[in-house]
This record gives sequence, structure tokens and C-alpha cells, in this order.
Amino acid sequence: MIIGEKIKRLRLEKFLTQEELADRCELSKGFISQLERDLTSPSIATLVDILESLGTNLKEFFNEEEPEKIVFTREDFFEVEDEELGYKIDWIVPNAQKNDMEPILITLEPGGQYKEESAHEGEEFGYVLQGSVCIHLGEKKHRAKKGESFYYKCRKTHYISNCGKSPAKVVWISTPPSF
Repeated sequence: MIIGEKIKRLRLEKFLTQEELADRCELSKGFISQLERDLTSPSIATLVDILESLGTNLKEFFNEEEPEKIVFTREDFFEVEDEELGYKIDWIVPNAQKNDMEPILITLEPGGQYKEESAHEGEEFGYVLQGSVCIHLGEKKHRAKKGESFYYKCRKTHYISNCGKSPAKVVWISTPPSF
């Protein structure tokens, strides 16, 4: 494993020179220089001393945690279409079901609807980008058109449908994830 670059980055983050780090660890500046260029490898005990001087430990140093992805593009989306019910879903944040909320982009054809869901814990929010939709909550029906939003607790059976004559598009967010 190449560790020199990572040690150098940590050293520079602490605004230390090679000599200052070497002094703190009772090592030579030359050894630190060779280590940062991966020309030598430290013993475990020496690496522990270096990492302690840099304010970290072995576990944190070797943790290969993936950086969190913040921005998603069209290429990241995952799409599912149900021609029978007349909807298409784009998961606009991949693997969002592992998060606390799950946003999707749903397109409903005229007369189309998303599948009916039973009552469950959680809340749902939608913002209508195009067309108009009906939000079915138990026996009640509510209409939202382009530029309007909806929000409800999922205490009753529920689904949305396209109640207009043109396709409807909605950014729909569920918490906890349920799509």
C-alpha cells in the first residue's frame, strides 16, 4: 500500500515541515522525506508514532471511506417504466433507499397512475413540474397543478394519478424510502 502521499497530505494539513514531524517522532528528516516518496516503509510502531503526531491513528488512516457523492447527473439516474399503469420513474439519487428520504422524478401519462400503497409510517412530498395530478388519500382526492406542491402523512392508502390531458411530471420525495 502506498502511504507516503497520504502522510505528506496529513503533514501539510497540520502545517508541519518534514523536519518538525521528524523531531516529534524522534526520526530523521531524511527518513520522513523517503517515507513520503514511498522509498521506504516504516515499522508499525514508527507508523503509529507518526500518525499520533499527525493527530490520527491506524484505523482512521487506513479507512478507505468513499467520498460522499453530492451531485448526480442524468447518467446516474435509474429508470423504470410501467406501461400498464402509465408511469415512468427516474431515481434521481441512486441508492437513495439507504438514506432517510428518497426523491424520484415521476412522469404520468394522461390517465396514468402510480401504484396504490397501504398506510405506513412516513411522509411524502411532491412538486408538480408539468401537468396536473390528483393525490388520492383514502376516500379523498386533492388536485395539484404545475407549480404547486403537496405534502401528506402516509396514514391512509394513497397514490397519485394524472388527472389532466397531457403528461404530468412530479418531483416526489418519500421518507422513509418506499419507491
